[in-house]
Amino acid sequence: MARKTFTSRWGLMLAMLGMAVGTGNIWRFPRIAASNGGGSFLIAWVVFLFAWSIPLILVEWAMGKGVRRAPIAAFRHFVGDRFAFMGMWVAWVVAAIAAYYATVMGWTIRFLLEALRGRLGGGASARLWESFSFTPQTLVFQALAVSMAAAVVYFGVRGIERIARVLMPSLIVLVVVLMVRALTLPDAGRGLRFLFTPHWSDLANYRIWLEALAQNAWDTGAGWGLVLTYAIYSRAKEDTNLNSFMLAIGNNCISLMAGIMVLCTVFSVMPHAASQVVGAGNEGLTFIWVPRLLDEVPAGGVFMVLFFLALMFAAWTSLVAMFEVGVRTLQEFGFQRKRMVVGFSLFLFLAGVPSSLSAPVFRNQDFVWSVGLMVSGLFFAVTVLRWGVGRFRTKLVNTAYQSFRIGRWWEWSVRLVVALAVIMIGWWFWQVRELPLLSQEGIGNMLVQWAVVLAAAVLLGPWLLERMTRAEPVQDEAVEGSPESAAVDSEASPR
Repeated sequence: MARKTFTSRWGLMLAMLGMAVGTGNIWRFPRIAASNGGGSFLIAWVVFLFAWSIPLILVEWAMGKGVRRAPIAAFRHFVGDRFAFMGMWVAWVVAAIAAYYATVMGWTIRFLLEALRGRLGGGASARLWESFSFTPQTLVFQALAVSMAAAVVYFGVRGIERIARVLMPSLIVLVVVLMVRALTLPDAGRGLRFLFTPHWSDLANYRIWLEALAQNAWDTGAGWGLVLTYAIYSRAKEDTNLNSFMLAIGNNCISLMAGIMVLCTVFSVMPHAASQVVGAGNEGLTFIWVPRLLDEVPAGGVFMVLFFLALMFAAWTSLVAMFEVGVRTLQEFGFQRKRMVVGFSLFLFLAGVPSSLSAPVFRNQDFVWSVGLMVSGLFFAVTVLRWGVGRFRTKLVNTAYQSFRIGRWWEWSVRLVVALAVIMIGWWFWQVRELPLLSQEGIGNMLVQWAVVLAAAVLLGPWLLERMTRAEPVQDEAVEGSPESAAVDSEASPR
C-alpha cells in the first residue's frame, strides 16, 4: 500500500510554513533588522533569500521527495556510506536545537498564561522574567512543551497536518491583527520609515550582509533537514518548485509583518528608548519590552495575549518539525514509531534540562548549534555537487508536475551556498577570536562539541548503517508514481 502523505497542497504548505515560521521570525527578525540599518538590512536580506534559502529549500525538497528517507539515509543514498556522517550531523544539530528550543516554547507558555491573567502590566514582565527564567520552575513548562510536540507527532503525518491546519491560519491572523494595530498607533510612520528606508552607504558594511545571511538561515529553516523530512510525505504529483518559492517568500513575509508590528509599536510608544529596546537581545525584547510596550496602548492586555499566543503557536509548529526529524530518523533504524515518540520525548527533556536551568548553558548551546546550521547547509550543497549539480537539477528538481522549470542559475547558486557557508563560519570564528578558547562562546568550546559529534558519527557510523540496512524500509514506504524516486533509484550512489 502507498505511504500516508499530506492530503492536499494546502495541508502540506501549512505544515511547511509552520516548520519555517518560529520564534526567529517574531523575536529575532525585528531586533536584527533594527540593529543593522533597517531598510539597508532588508535589501541584503532579500538577496540572501534567493542566494541561500530558496536554493537550499529546493535541494531539501528534491532529496526528501526523491528518496523518501530522513537525513541519514538520504545522504547515504546520494553520497554513499563514507559521507553518511553528514546526515548524522544534520539530524544531531536539529535534535540539539530542539532540546533548548523546548525551553523557549516553555517561556512562551508561561508568559501566555500570565498575560491571560492580566499580570504582565507595568514592570511585571521584567520581574517575572527575573524570577522565572533559568529556575527549576521552567522545567515544568519545558516538559509541557515537549509533551505538546510529542502529542502531535505521535499521530504521524495526519497529526502534523491537522494541527498545522489550525495553528498556521490562526498564527497568520494573529500576526496580521497585531501588525494592523501597530500601524494605527500615533507616529507609527516613524517605525515604517526606519524599517523601509535604506541608507545606501550602509551596504558597504560587510556585517549587514552577514547578519542578513544568518537571519535567512535561521528564519526559513533552509539547510536544517526539516524540509527534507516533511517532503517524505509529499504527494507524487506535488509542484515542489513553486512550493519552494512560496514557502520561502511566505515565511519572510511573516517576518516582515512581525518587524512592522514591533518597530511601529516601539517608535510610537517609546521613541526615546528605541535603541535600548531593540538592543535588549531576543529574550529581553520579547519577554520584557514587548509587554511593557503593549501595556501602553489601548486594550494592550488583549494584544499582549494575542502576541504570546502567536509566539507559542510559532514555537509549537517549529518544535513539531524538529521532533519529526528525530522520530523519523530513529524509525528508519527499525524502531517502532510510537515507542520512539516516547523515547525521543525523554531524550529532549533530559538534554534540555541544563539549558532550562542555566543561562550560560542556554546561550552556549544556541551559539554552538546556530553556527552548526551553517555546516548543515554546507553539507547539503556539497552532497548535490558530489552527486552532480546538473544531474540533480534535471532529474530531481525539474521533474514532471512542475509549473515552471528551474534554470542553470540554480546550479551556480548551489556553488555559491558552499562559499557563503564557509564565509559565514569563518566570520563567526573571527567574531569570538579574542575570547578564551573554552569560554561560553569560545572557538575551542564550539570545536570540542563539534568534534565529539563528528567522532561519534564516524565511530558509530558503520554499526548504525548496518542496522539501517537490516531495517530497510518496507513495502509501504514507497510512493507510487514518484518520478524523483525512480530517477534516484536508477542512479543511486554505491554504498
